[in-house]
Amino acid sequence: MSATKVSLRKRTLPSGKITLYLDFWPPIKHKDSEHQTRREYLGIYLKKSPKTQQDRKENAEKIRIAEGIRSQREISLLKDKFGFADKATAKMDFLAWYRSQVEKNNKNWAFAYNYFNDFVGGHCTMGEITIDLCKNFREYLLNAKQQKHTKKKLSQNSASGYYSTFRALLSIAYREHLIPENINDYLEAIEDTETRRDYLTLDELQKLAETPCRIPVLKAASLFSCLTGLRISDILALKWENIEQYPDGGACLRLKTEKTETETTLPISAEALSLCGKPGSGTVFRGLNRSMTQYQLKLWLTAAGITKHITFHCFRHTNATLLLDQGTDIYTVSKMLTHRNVATTQIYTEVMDKKKREAAESITLKKK
Repeated sequence: MSATKVSLRKRTLPSGKITLYLDFWPPIKHKDSEHQTRREYLGIYLKKSPKTQQDRKENAEKIRIAEGIRSQREISLLKDKFGFADKATAKMDFLAWYRSQVEKNNKNWAFAYNYFNDFVGGHCTMGEITIDLCKNFREYLLNAKQQKHTKKKLSQNSASGYYSTFRALLSIAYREHLIPENINDYLEAIEDTETRRDYLTLDELQKLAETPCRIPVLKAASLFSCLTGLRISDILALKWENIEQYPDGGACLRLKTEKTETETTLPISAEALSLCGKPGSGTVFRGLNRSMTQYQLKLWLTAAGITKHITFHCFRHTNATLLLDQGTDIYTVSKMLTHRNVATTQIYTEVMDKKKREAAESITLKKK
């Protein structure tokens, strides 16, 4: 017998609506009985004569969903027909395989794994990875608490990042034939929300540079971040071997960023290089640790008279906004910050858009 073909059909009901159903040939066994059947009604209805753009859009979306179900049914039938349905794979430990993928990627994958592990209660097989399970995990992330600060809700941007890595994992599982379909076709991403990006003005940065700090290495690393845009993770990992001299003078950094795992070469100014201290071997900012970027950083900022809520990451924002303010084109800034997409850099142009600021000042209540 040939493999069953699955077609998407329409039928007009007495009410005027159009119902969508799947047509199987040859017939298949009904899921609730031993009888053969050719039809499976999907419970999806179209408007017979859509009059508005919205009606046409809704009809098109429903057909897209129905076509996805049709494709899913056909793949399932093909697997059964040709013996591709691997019961051993369905029983495979999904979490163990997930951990093996975490080891190949950055820490965001580890965080995403921890949330998924909690979501499934520490047990999940490949066969249990369904569209509904993945949709429910999305809702779980949107309402989850932080793992370190268990009384605080996970931010939407963090949930977005973790769900994005989880969806990347699903793509790998599909490519490796561990799950029967590309579940991502049925999943909706978690959208990022725009967050406030505090930064130092040039005057504030210069004032901070003139202000003594109790911990010299913290001051040097902070100013280095302002001049280069490097994240704290990359500054902590920076080694002297990552700093190279150009043949015609000047220096650059050759490194792989921790967050995006991007291989990059970044020119640095002589002033930035001087903050690194005397050349040597091993770690450049020796003695620096993350704890310094909390209370001690706040003390230094207060001593400089800066009342803004500035974190170490704001030094990266400072670098981006000052570069744009001084006329550096957005594509160069994007490369300097190792952004994967220039749209990420575009956010900084909103902060430094002089035309917007001039427009805001154009209307005044005072007579000239």
